[in-house]
Amino acid sequence: MALSGDDSAGDLPVPPREVSLCVPTSPHARAKRRITALMEEVEALKQDKAVKHRKTTYYVSQGRAIRRMVALYSPIEDLVAENDRRCEDRDSGSTLEQDRLQRGYIELAKSLPWFHERLATLDHEESEDMLRKLKRGADSAHGDDTGTLKDLIASWINILCCPTPLIRTDDKHHRGFVNDACGQLLCPAEWRWEDPVVKAGIRDRTTSFIVSENSWPTFMYENYEADAKNLERGLMKSKLLVMGFKAIFTSPSSANEVDGDGDGADIIENCRRARRRSDQAKVKTCVASIIGMRKVTPRAIAYTACQIRFALSNITSWRTVDGDFDYQIFWNNIVDFFEAPPGAAARSRVNQLLEWWTRKVFGRNHREDLTPDVVSKMSVNALAAQRQQMEDAAFDSD
Repeated sequence: MALSGDDSAGDLPVPPREVSLCVPTSPHARAKRRITALMEEVEALKQDKAVKHRKTTYYVSQGRAIRRMVALYSPIEDLVAENDRRCEDRDSGSTLEQDRLQRGYIELAKSLPWFHERLATLDHEESEDMLRKLKRGADSAHGDDTGTLKDLIASWINILCCPTPLIRTDDKHHRGFVNDACGQLLCPAEWRWEDPVVKAGIRDRTTSFIVSENSWPTFMYENYEADAKNLERGLMKSKLLVMGFKAIFTSPSSANEVDGDGDGADIIENCRRARRRSDQAKVKTCVASIIGMRKVTPRAIAYTACQIRFALSNITSWRTVDGDFDYQIFWNNIVDFFEAPPGAAARSRVNQLLEWWTRKVFGRNHREDLTPDVVSKMSVNALAAQRQQMEDAAFDSD
């Protein structure tokens, strides 16, 4: 016979009551431990935020060298992509543009020695974040240099050319070809600014006098004069170009010290300047020291030339194309002049020019050229080798 619902329910066993195994503690003690745990979590979050902040500061700081030393326009991603292309297809040919990008990647690795290995260890999101911060630093340095040279160029031109009226440091509208002093320096090397026809043609922007990146501006020549029969003579050796370089890479005050040639005749004067500087208040470390620059490089010269050309012009904000003048191609032309010479003779002249630049900016110190091979042939190591040979000979005779 079936059991009723009540009878069946009464026969079911009662489940055992769960017994808590906790050891009683005071509420105050438990609250203190919870607070401690929360404080540890907050501290961990603070440390994580501090680490991220340090990384951001580091990448932004390191990025300040990129426009100056590596590439004024090409994105870092393009340099990386070109290096990857060559790694994956070593037998493929390359264009002039691709060669320029690859040399840019090599300069990037020199300027940021950690970059190559760091990039290989990061995932896509982390690498994108790093590149954004590097770009932020690059753009910031570019803007700072533009502002610095805007003021300095006006002061230098006022001293160099004594224009009437003087060029205002805070105004660019009265620069460019509307200003005689700036116009003379911006004038293409193949023309003479003093010729009224040339001056009127440039100012009226006639088809007979198109000012473009296909002409070397006069400000890039020694004494601001070009030899039509030998356009390479004096190119890249103007005082204004050296002053601009030193203002960016050493210090604005050092830009006034460009008359010497870094040779022995300047030793007394250099010592006098060093003593004078040591008596002054300590100043911040220059860009060249921060980025480890010991020699002048072609891309740093190209960057400086673009900045000076912009400072002489009357455009108020940076743009790639100013009328018929393309700054990106102008930068490429300067880089190719140094990095892609037509032959051994031209390469030799380029090397001599870069040595001249290094003397002008850094003097005649050559410690960075003391390679192990060079040092091994010097008398200290030569003597050590001779003494070892004599010891070996004495041991063999015994």
